[in-house]
Amino acid sequence: MLNDQVIPFFEQQELRLLRVLTDRGTEYCGIREQHEYQLYLAIEDIDHTKTKAKSPQTNGICERFHRTIQEEFYAIAFRKKIYRSIEELQLDLNSWLLYYNNERTHTGKHCYGKTPMQTFLDSKAMAKEKLLETLAEEQKILTFGSKDNIG
Repeated sequence: MLNDQVIPFFEQQELRLLRVLTDRGTEYCGIREQHEYQLYLAIEDIDHTKTKAKSPQTNGICERFHRTIQEEFYAIAFRKKIYRSIEELQLDLNSWLLYYNNERTHTGKHCYGKTPMQTFLDSKAMAKEKLLETLAEEQKILTFGSKDNIG
């Protein structure tokens, strides 16, 4: 999903994904040289931040999303329909996610009654500025660290 949907979305927005926050599950964490996810993040030059162990509040936004998807999608979907395949369920979930991100307003910390997509688009200029600052800082480090500038 990160490779097929998230990174291409950021590229369409002319942004670069700089950091990913995950829990400490084995699907995300391992020895960088041997773990597919860790290796992928290293290749894509994406920093990996992990939540504090046994502290779900560290990842509160994600935990709240899990509760919302359970209450507003799964609990309802399985009462309305018998799914004959995971693909059929995925199609309905994708439709719900479009609604969730583009139509359903949120009252959370950053949305203030807007949709997540509106919030993202409103903060895009700030994200581009942050990206430019990060790239400039990386360039300074590269330039300062080169052998031509030592001595």
